[in-house]
Amino acid sequence: MTDFVEVKTNELTGGGLNWAVAKAEGYEPMLFPHSRNEYGVVASLGSVEEGNFTFKPCVYCTDWSQGGPLIESEELTVEPSAWDWKGACVLWRAQQEGESVYFEHTNLLVAAMRAIAHAKLGDTASVPKELLS
Repeated sequence: MTDFVEVKTNELTGGGLNWAVAKAEGYEPMLFPHSRNEYGVVASLGSVEEGNFTFKPCVYCTDWSQGGPLIESEELTVEPSAWDWKGACVLWRAQQEGESVYFEHTNLLVAAMRAIAHAKLGDTASVPKELLS
C-alpha cells in the first residue's frame, strides 16, 4: 500500500505535481513503476464496463501538449517575474483568475500547474511519498 504525505502546493514538482494536477482535473491517478525506485503517474480513461479502459501518462509539468491547454482552460495568467542580466526571463509567475495568490518557478509549466493544484486542492495536496525526490 502506498503511503501519502501532505505537501504544500507551492513546493510541488515532478511526479508529485503531476499527481496533484491529475487529482485537480478529476482523475484518480495511479502510480506506474518505471524502474525499481522510479515512478510515473497515469490516469485511467474510459471504463471497464464499456470495455475501453486505457491509461494516460500524466506529465502536465513537462509536456506542453498536456499542461499548455490547461493554462487556457483554467484561465491562468502567466507572466515573466524576473530577468537575468541579458534580459532573459529566469522566473515565471502564474495565477488563477480570481485568486489572490500566485506561484513562481523557473519553469513556466511548473508555476502554472502549481496554480491549478492550489486553486482546486488548496494549500496542500496529498501525494504518494514515492513521487517525492
